Amino acid sequence: MAHPPTIWLLAGEASGDVLGARLMQALRRQRPGLAFAGIGGPRMEQAGLGSLFPMRELAVMGLAEILPRLRSLNRRLAQAVADIERLRPDVVVTIDSPGFALRLLARIRPLGLRRVHYVAPQVWAWREHRVRDYPGLWDRLLCLLPFEVAFFARHGLPATFVGHPVLQSGADRGNAARFRARHAIPDGAPVVVLMPGSRRTEAPRLMPVFGRAIALLRRDVPDLVPVIPSSQAVAEIVARAAARWPVPPLVVTEIEDKHDAYAACGAALTKSGTSTLELALAGVPMAVTYRVNPVSAAIARRLIRVPFVAMVNLLAGRQVVPELLQGDCTPERLSAVLRTLLSDTEAAHAQRAAFAGIMQTLRAPLGDPSDAAARAVLDLLDQP
Repeated sequence: MAHPPTIWLLAGEASGDVLGARLMQALRRQRPGLAFAGIGGPRMEQAGLGSLFPMRELAVMGLAEILPRLRSLNRRLAQAVADIERLRPDVVVTIDSPGFALRLLARIRPLGLRRVHYVAPQVWAWREHRVRDYPGLWDRLLCLLPFEVAFFARHGLPATFVGHPVLQSGADRGNAARFRARHAIPDGAPVVVLMPGSRRTEAPRLMPVFGRAIALLRRDVPDLVPVIPSSQAVAEIVARAAARWPVPPLVVTEIEDKHDAYAACGAALTKSGTSTLELALAGVPMAVTYRVNPVSAAIARRLIRVPFVAMVNLLAGRQVVPELLQGDCTPERLSAVLRTLLSDTEAAHAQRAAFAGIMQTLRAPLGDPSDAAARAVLDLLDQP
């Protein structure tokens, strides 16, 4: 009796776990009977993956975090390679996490297996020279952003645009009345959303300046309600930092509550990253801010090759939302831009109109992102 085709998947952090679970579900819809193996988090495990080891062991960011874990990461890499050698899966799919995923793809290259990398490395933003190392690492590269296909084509690397997963996030389906009722917020009280980051190392950088900005804004808007949507991983850090604020924020961790907060709020402050796309999908006027230590900022300025840091601005090709970075990330500047977004209906409307067009650019012609990604994987599986 023939064994069912096996797809071996790797996800190294929470966002990849979400993508992996959706991909598994889409693959099953399109091709019932597939078998799955590999490494993933709780969402992929709920979708039927028996993870080779806990995904959290791979979820490290930054040189200072990686160096003490290097021996452990190398041991886990060898374990993943051995599992692939033993199983000889029909397709290997690595999802984002380029630090680990690309090393794995290089190690299994001699096995002659079909390989897909899902979420193109963002070398178009900086370190473009790394593209030279990519030929031969994968058979299919699946991109989330429309301009990435042309970028990789210039380097002789074919790629497929499958659409951005934010479109399936549900960020645009929040319920403002439910949020206000759940948290006893009066109908007329302005709500602002603050997003300092989802990693333990980044949130503490923005929390103090966010707190001072809200204190300044509260002088003009006395009934202001600040809300911080947070992952479970950093909720305690965020709550501890916010406890010292003169205006205590609501910290929400449930996905539904986060999306309801988007629907209820009039403006947002967010770090750069995917959160800008979530807010844009929900139609929330925003400003993007970020602050790192001066040495890191100086290095980044020399390496970064794109005109904006906010993804919504990159996709629009112009500054749709304000970017308040480094020296501009001050309580005074942040409170002023929030005040404008809350009071200037024309400025807020201009952002929302731009967001609608940006979201259209994130839609691939082949349906939902997970379905398009599944079709690309199955197309490779079906090739002789």
